[in-house]
Amino acid sequence: MKDLYRELKSHHGKINQNMDPIADMLVRIKNAQAARKKTVSFGHSKIKWEIAKIIEQSGYIGETARKGRRNKKIIEVALLYDTSKNPCISGIRRVSSPVRKIYRGFREIFAPRNGFGIAVYSTPKGLLTDRQARKEKIGGEVLFEIW
Repeated sequence: MKDLYRELKSHHGKINQNMDPIADMLVRIKNAQAARKKTVSFGHSKIKWEIAKIIEQSGYIGETARKGRRNKKIIEVALLYDTSKNPCISGIRRVSSPVRKIYRGFREIFAPRNGFGIAVYSTPKGLLTDRQARKEKIGGEVLFEIW
């Protein structure tokens, strides 16, 4: 029985190593809102922190906070709901993935859902929303769309 447990544990570890960390973060936020949670937390990294700050500034999530020390840091995000307890985020779609990257020039950048959502781009000037990227006339990799 112990051998079976070790095998499952090592197999589980291999699956987590290949997972896309940005997609994991977005799915955690989406699932926590579907379950009507107040907060959600996930592992800390610089890109996840920047993504959380952009989503917070856009008004889709509440306050974000870093917790923990050294290699045990996490990001905790407060989730927002409207007056009838519906989540502020109605959908999230990961556009680029580690396997298939999607790039757009600034002329090809458009607002998702006819302007009712935002797209986040990884550009040479850092992470920008679709509006900011168009304003600065800079293109980049489309990370995800949220509406």
